[in-house]
Amino acid sequence: MKKCLLVLSVLLLVGCGKDTVSDVMPKDAFIDIKLDDIPVFEEVYVSDLISDTNVNIEDYLLNTDVIGEKEVEFYYTYQGEKYVYRTTVNVVDTVKPKIFGSSSRTVKVGYEGNLCNGYTYGDNYDGQPECSVVGEYDFNRVGDYDIEIVVTDASGNSTNYNVTLHVVRDITSNNGGGGGSSTKLPFSDALERFRGKDVELGIDVSEWQGDIDYEAVREAGATFVMMRIGVKLDSGEEPALDKKFLDNIRNAKEAGLKVGVYLYSKALSSEEAIDEAKWILKELDGESLDLPIVFDWEIWSNWNSYHMSFHDLNKMAEDFIKTVEEVGYEGMLYGSKFYLENFWETQDFENIWLAHYASSTDYEGYKMWQFSNVGRINGIYGDVDLNVMVVD
Repeated sequence: MKKCLLVLSVLLLVGCGKDTVSDVMPKDAFIDIKLDDIPVFEEVYVSDLISDTNVNIEDYLLNTDVIGEKEVEFYYTYQGEKYVYRTTVNVVDTVKPKIFGSSSRTVKVGYEGNLCNGYTYGDNYDGQPECSVVGEYDFNRVGDYDIEIVVTDASGNSTNYNVTLHVVRDITSNNGGGGGSSTKLPFSDALERFRGKDVELGIDVSEWQGDIDYEAVREAGATFVMMRIGVKLDSGEEPALDKKFLDNIRNAKEAGLKVGVYLYSKALSSEEAIDEAKWILKELDGESLDLPIVFDWEIWSNWNSYHMSFHDLNKMAEDFIKTVEEVGYEGMLYGSKFYLENFWETQDFENIWLAHYASSTDYEGYKMWQFSNVGRINGIYGDVDLNVMVVD
């Protein structure tokens, strides 16, 4: 269920007004409470706890963001009189952590590192789940060993990941070439690919594209451009304005292209993400946009060191988007297919910008799809990302 960020505090339920409210249930009134455990972050109202009653309940959304027992108080009215009811609920976390990485690991004889460091793992609630290695192995002896990477969260939920450990005398490097496609995709070919579909085609750019002839871009068939407004060099620092942003937004608009912006974020908290959003609003200074302001967070390589839960990560993006939408802009989340499917709670985001470099995708629900990073278009020297946008 979608989490609500606005939770009515139970403190408002006691001592309101000048009249005291009795907690003694009157004769013939009844409230039957369901005492099932409540999953953490679940959207639960007081009325969801009640299986049967003959009184009028004053409903509100419970705060389920912290596990453990908590007292719940709510008002109810019976025969014209107001009363307060108190009960206790238990918020629990039963979701297992996730582990990502290769099922085959090769190390050199004498390896002294921690095998857990070769894996990315995380939990919906616990920002610091524990990782351990189970099984017999010997770093000083050549051989193949069947082991398990085990990640356990604070609630005792565990995930076991089977791994074959290869201890070898020498590790040979593979110089067979880098990843990614070297085949360039002309914009004209992309237009042909999507011809007849209810979409528009465009590009996304930053200072790396240099000076751009936006008239030529438009004449080539592009209708929109997403441009980097800034980049976070390190967490805790203020973003730096993209060196070409002011030229890009002015020239793209003059060419009649629709414009949206994105920030390459390195936020590690909701507070920092909100500050990034406010920085963007300050730099835009009321500039109109046709397309969203995008939260682009891609610093996955050090994920284990951030001590963030998946909930923390998603709340960070939600707070960024909420900040820009409060002043009238549209917000959007950017992510690759893998992370959208495994880290982001995409049901909580209205607008998704998918990165998936392929001729087709089975990912559903995107507003925009970045389908190539080796596109070529008139007006830009070198590679540029190509995007398709769904037209409502």
